[in-house]
Parts: sequence; structure tokens; C-alpha cells
Amino acid sequence: MGLRFIFMLTRNDRTVADASQQLQTALGLGVRHIGFKDIGLPLEQLKGLNAAIKAGGATSYLEVVSLDRESEIVSAKAAAEIGVDVLLGGTRVDDVLPILEDTGIRYFPFPGRITGHPSVLEGTIEEIVESARAIAARDGVHGLDLLAYRSAQNVPALMAAVCAAVSKPVYVAGSIATPERIAVVQGAGAAGFTIGTAALDGKYPASGNDVPSQLAAIIRDVAALNKHLSTIPKKNLSTAFAGRAEGQGDNLRIKVARFEGAPCWSFRQHGDELFFVHRGRLLMKFRDREEIVEAGEFIVVPHGVEHCAVALDGEPSEVLLATAAA
Repeated sequence: MGLRFIFMLTRNDRTVADASQQLQTALGLGVRHIGFKDIGLPLEQLKGLNAAIKAGGATSYLEVVSLDRESEIVSAKAAAEIGVDVLLGGTRVDDVLPILEDTGIRYFPFPGRITGHPSVLEGTIEEIVESARAIAARDGVHGLDLLAYRSAQNVPALMAAVCAAVSKPVYVAGSIATPERIAVVQGAGAAGFTIGTAALDGKYPASGNDVPSQLAAIIRDVAALNKHLSTIPKKNLSTAFAGRAEGQGDNLRIKVARFEGAPCWSFRQHGDELFFVHRGRLLMKFRDREEIVEAGEFIVVPHGVEHCAVALDGEPSEVLLATAAA
């Protein structure tokens, strides 16, 4: 899916008090990677938060912000007890790996020297790269969590050097609040990035400062960078036939679908989809625009493009759905 956006339910390295409410907003917008910190809420509430993330079909992340060995061990044990999918952060790999063994949790520790709250990455580019190589070489380490924008070094050069030095995925965290910075992260070769405070505090350039507007803008910008936006407009079936449009019919799966109830965001990894509206009206949402598809019209959604089909007028929409077999 390209560059991965991880929405952190955190502000200033703490899980926010209204994390459950913000989570439902994120899930409703189709955010599929959602994380929180190991401090800010009691353990039982973090367990509930993790369960809700997974129930919503998203991947869960816990980021460790502990600065001493004992606290980091406690945090790693908490991650195992909570049952998150991914553990981000921390620096004491030797202590954490035995705790995560056989849990199935993917581990992305910090390279370099981390100090303070909010966390800061110290050291030269050469020192951070050397640390990244050593950590990424360890069995049980699945990737790295790089606090690039919390470093005093040349950040684009730092990200590019770390990504080039290791063969495992690198996530970039800390102070990413503009589409320009996201583009730099992608250009450096990173696999993903986290945003928390910027979205919760309305700092990302968007149509509004509210969290839904913030997340929608981030998702749209990431989709554009990943080239996962569609430029294909809707068409009328009669007009298409009048133009003698031709199509490939091999390897297609055709079914009748009824769109009603709560909509959700989805995409296909392989094979495009064609939605032909037989009865009713269908609102097709994309990350950058919306199309109303009337009866007798159809729209093609390329593979990899996130979309959300919504029945309009309070009535179910009957749609002929053709998909290319994977």
C-alpha cells in the first residue's frame, strides 16, 4: 500500500484522555494503523483501547517512552499483556526481546540515543546510522522507529542514511505536521510515519482544525504520494455503448450488491472494480473527491484506490459489481 500513516492517540508522549472517542473518528475514516503510548491511561483502559482498534479492523501500535531500564521492561511486559500488534520505541533491545519472544508482536525500537520527554534523538548521523545497523541486525527486531524530526541533524540526510543502511522497514516519528515533511519521509525511503499531536491540535494544513478534517487531509495527501487516487470519472452506460466502448471480459467476477447501512472505506490489492448502479443513487467517496453515480451510470475504481460507497436518499442502492479476479 505504499507509505503507511500511523495515527497516534497521543499528545506530548502521553495517550490522551479522550483516546476512545478519537479512535472511533479514525476508524470511521478508514485509518488502518493506530497507536498509543504506554503512559497516560491505566493499563485496563489501554487493553480496551487495543481491543477496539483490532475490532475496527486496524493494526495496533504501542510506543514506549520509558527512559530507564526498569521502566522499559515494565512497558514491554505491558505491551505483551495488552496484546498489541506492534511495539514501537525503546532502546534496550537485550531486555525487551526475551519478553516479546513467542508473543507475535513486531518490534521496532529506537536507534540512537534518546533523552527527555518529549523524546529527543541525540548523536551525529554517523552514530545514529551505526546504532541502526546494529539494532536492525538482531533477530526479533522487525524494523526501526526513527525520531528523525526530534534530531538536531540534517533530517532528510539522516532519514536517507538510516533507510539506506538497513534492509528492514523504518518508521519516522516526531514532529511531522506538514505534507512537505511527509513527502520528505517518503523520498528518504521510509516505510511509514506517525502523527499524533499535530492532528489532535489542528496543526496540519486542512480545511478545518477538527480531528476529522485533519485526518482526512493527511489520508488524502498520503494517497496522493502513494499514487492511490483515481482520475476516472463516472460514465453513462448508454453513452458508453454509443461510443462503442470495448472491454476485456476475461477473468471477471460479477455479482449484484445492495449498499445500505453504515459505509466503510476499502480497497482491492489486485484487480479493478466496476460499480454499475441499477436502481437508486450511489455516492462514491474518494480521498480527494466524491462522485454521485445515478441509475444507469457506472464508475471504475482502480486497484489500490481507497473508496467508500454510500447509498443515498435513505434507500438501498442496487449495484452490479464487476471485479477482476485476483
